[in-house]
Amino acid sequence: MVRVAVVEDDAAARRQLKEYLLRYEREQEEPIRITEFSSGLEITEAYTACYDLILMDIQMNYMDGMQTAQWIRERDQTVIIIFITNLAQFAIEGYKVDALDYLLKPVQYFAFAQAMQKAVSRIRQNATFFLHLMQESRMIRLDVSGISYIESQGHNVVYHTGEGTYSERGSLKSLEDKLAGQHFCRCNSCYLVNLAQVEQVDQNRVTVSGQTLQISRSRRKGFMEALTAYVGGE
Repeated sequence: MVRVAVVEDDAAARRQLKEYLLRYEREQEEPIRITEFSSGLEITEAYTACYDLILMDIQMNYMDGMQTAQWIRERDQTVIIIFITNLAQFAIEGYKVDALDYLLKPVQYFAFAQAMQKAVSRIRQNATFFLHLMQESRMIRLDVSGISYIESQGHNVVYHTGEGTYSERGSLKSLEDKLAGQHFCRCNSCYLVNLAQVEQVDQNRVTVSGQTLQISRSRRKGFMEALTAYVGGE
């Protein structure tokens, strides 16, 4: 399913984009979930980094599309942005926020469908597995490929990443189930390791992104088998 946010302050234009999305969904048999916003300010107040694609008008009151995109990019590096504009020169600034494309008003369906096909192809190419974490009353989207290892601390789990650590209430057992197929394996009862970030194994220790973790005797055989299978491409 492609999760699309439509950000447009003109109700008629917003309605047309929704109709185009539904038409594209029927023709391409591509499930789409649409969320509508009537301004840049509205989406920033409710943003949770849960969209694959944002269709956004550039010229809007209160907070224009470029300002909104800059705000979003600081919080979400992966969402695809396509600008909608009356004047092509406004879209030239789109490279600053890594916009995929722009559509000129009045938007024609053929051009819209082409832009959508480009966006869907990019989404599939960049398909990643995310965890959604609540941090200080806001939700963040964490790409699991960036997690070095996950640590159990009492009733909480701590995600160790290159950008820092994130903590939430939970258990390693539930995360093992959630991350099945994502190449994570326990090295002991306290650590769930991303096998893609293993740098070295020495006796009963494993080095993950510069951190040395203990491999327990009971976990060693299973851990080494999982690591060997990962390195071998299974």
